Amino acid sequence: MGEGMQTGGDGMSETTSDDWAAGLEGPTKKPLTRTTKILLWLFGLLVAWLTLSNASWLAPDPAGKRTLIAHRGVSQLFDHAGVTDTTCTAARIHPPEHPYIENSLRSLRAAVGRDAGMIQFDVAATKDGQLALFHDWTLDCRTDGKGPIRDRTMAELKTLDIGYGYTADGGKTFPLRGTGVGLMPSLDEVLADLGHLPMVINFKSRDPREAELALAAFARAGVDANQPRFAFFGNARVLGPIRAKAPKAWTMDRAGAERCTSDYIKFGWSGWFPVSCAGGTIVVPLDRQWAFWGWPDRLQARAAEHGARLLLVGPSGDNHSGVGLSRVGQLTRIPASFTGYVWIDDIYNLGPALRPRQK
Repeated sequence: MGEGMQTGGDGMSETTSDDWAAGLEGPTKKPLTRTTKILLWLFGLLVAWLTLSNASWLAPDPAGKRTLIAHRGVSQLFDHAGVTDTTCTAARIHPPEHPYIENSLRSLRAAVGRDAGMIQFDVAATKDGQLALFHDWTLDCRTDGKGPIRDRTMAELKTLDIGYGYTADGGKTFPLRGTGVGLMPSLDEVLADLGHLPMVINFKSRDPREAELALAAFARAGVDANQPRFAFFGNARVLGPIRAKAPKAWTMDRAGAERCTSDYIKFGWSGWFPVSCAGGTIVVPLDRQWAFWGWPDRLQARAAEHGARLLLVGPSGDNHSGVGLSRVGQLTRIPASFTGYVWIDDIYNLGPALRPRQK
């Protein structure tokens, strides 16, 4: 009886041991079907094709060098948090590092001296049919004038102090007041002085008449607006006359640029270049470079092939900064091989800081 119990015990032990070993092996693996193998093989080919067709390191070396666009020339920086269309930004500037006032001839010349490849400025029509360099719709924020700028003649605007309203301490002091009397220039003056340089003219209005005024100013100055070195930004409606009469110039409207940029992010993986981007502008935020297929060199090659331009701007998630780059540390995030356009809010500091990297 003892032996039977021992034998039975041994049998149970062997069975338990076998079950435990089988449990370690897991369920029996089924062989892959022929269809599954084909699908995996095709998936691998697709991944390899996507990787190689969008590989920046396989693209040709881009020609030329990057171009810095000085936003409003050398300007005073300000905190953009909570800014709306009606915010008086002159009343929230950072403590000034320099004496320059945006959209003035002095400011534009200073930007060129600090390595700006293009100077950007805003224009508004005057009562007597000229274009003045000014950002706001009304004069109240920045100057000692009142009311809409379009209700004043150029001669009247010349009497104003364009540095009157700038303050960095809530209105206790006005460090630029008195330094900007008579410094609001007309487009005619800018073209006479700096018409040999690349420039970006930004229309604040949607009225096509202002584009006609710009073309007339170019004609008076003897400067051909129909050149790639000139850019005109604004609403699609206001840009109509420019696109019709100066088709070689760079034109960009916000809606068109957003559509092109979105289409490329959606479809660029395929190697197909969106129709909306032909001759258009792809806007690349500094913090979203990873989202653009083939960045930077493959994308640059595709853009060049289709007459498109690449515009690198500041990070999209920074509520305290403007559209452009405003910190020296951001420069390290620009690819060394990038030869497109870079929107700069602080050309005063960033222009000289880039010099060692561009040698």
